[in-house]
Amino acid sequence: MSDEMEPEEQGETLFDAPPMGEQERMVEAVLFAAAEPVSVAELAERMPHGSDPAEALAHLKKRYEGRGVRLVRVGDGWAMRTAPDLGFLMHKESVETRRLSRAAIETLAIIAYHQPVTRAEIEEIRGVSVSRGTIDLLIEMEWIRFGRRRMTPGRPVTFVVTQEFLDHFGLESARDLPGLKELRAAGLLESRPPPGAAAMPGPEAEAEEEATEGQSELFED
Repeated sequence: MSDEMEPEEQGETLFDAPPMGEQERMVEAVLFAAAEPVSVAELAERMPHGSDPAEALAHLKKRYEGRGVRLVRVGDGWAMRTAPDLGFLMHKESVETRRLSRAAIETLAIIAYHQPVTRAEIEEIRGVSVSRGTIDLLIEMEWIRFGRRRMTPGRPVTFVVTQEFLDHFGLESARDLPGLKELRAAGLLESRPPPGAAAMPGPEAEAEEEATEGQSELFED
């Protein structure tokens, strides 16, 4: 049986993989040119047969330690990003970022921590109604997206955070989010009535609905 397998093994080793130093250069070139994080599987498809992109990434990450840019993992992919301590140099670009309302920040935080979550569940956790404009804004910013529908009556749609959200905040996955205590200490979450309590939308929710009047609706009443 070993004699039968020998030709296949010879065929697989007909071409030697490039030296690891050359593989690092290949990975480096792909990551610098890519607009989005690149996965190990995608790197393997582009590189010559026998290459080990995972090992090349490990060497490349070590080589960029302490430099102006660094190699970071974003979700399932890898990307080159500015070193955190040099972020102040990008101030001109960052000041153009749209400022989120408190309602949008709370909604985003709830989706990040409870995903997949429905609109009704978001409202139950916040204790107030969620403006359709808030959901529209977060989808437009590509920080949340539609998830799978729940297998419950009405099959409500769920929401989850996107890879763009993780990339923006320098997170590898949603597991790297800060704790709820840290969010409340930072003023990003407020104490709300317990789920199920009869709470009417406050002035903020009403103003939010008025401000977004005329926007497209994502949900049926």
